[in-house]
Amino acid sequence: MARPAQRAAGDAPALLSIGQVLARLTPEFPDLSSSKLRFLEERGLVSPARTASGYRKFSPADVDRLRAVLAMQRDHYLPLKVIKKYFADLDAGLDPAFPGTVPAGSILGSRHYRRDELLREAGADAELLQDAVSASLLPAADVYGDEALTVLRALAELRRSGIEPRHLRGFRAAAEREIGLIETALVPIARRNDVSSKARTAELAREIAAQLDVVRGSIIRSSIARLRP
Repeated sequence: MARPAQRAAGDAPALLSIGQVLARLTPEFPDLSSSKLRFLEERGLVSPARTASGYRKFSPADVDRLRAVLAMQRDHYLPLKVIKKYFADLDAGLDPAFPGTVPAGSILGSRHYRRDELLREAGADAELLQDAVSASLLPAADVYGDEALTVLRALAELRRSGIEPRHLRGFRAAAEREIGLIETALVPIARRNDVSSKARTAELAREIAAQLDVVRGSIIRSSIARLRP
């Protein structure tokens, strides 16, 4: 079998068009579009080169950065400004903590777990998983991701304190109310017809959700403070 041709030493890596980048990344991120790539460039997450005619050309490093950004959004629901700060620190030679629930080394490869694997990794039993599904805290599925593992681990710890999934049914109702707030706030942007409106809407939704998390956490911490003797 003939070996693939090797690049001569010193040759620059091949640059990719938007179409070629989409072909590489859409199998892993089906919702990715050219408008989303342009939006990520506008927000400073990637800086592709430009040809004399103005066409974008992406390096292999650009593609790796895009894959990491998209994975952080999908798997950890992080706002772009948080992701941008994280990579800015990396580019500055710092060693920032990954702003999510798992180590930075797992950004590029979110795991998938069968039900038995999920239960083993979470230290939970099938009854707890079923109770979580019944309480609408987790979906009924055959394969789960890292987010489900994080939730099930938390539920296993809560159960040790006597808090069962059925006690948390109100969380789903509260989340639906928050979604309603977010949808209302996004109406002006969602009505626009520009090519990047969909990407802007999704990103603003993440940012609003992050701010709601801040307010919710503050309320809980304040309430806990009143419990101290």
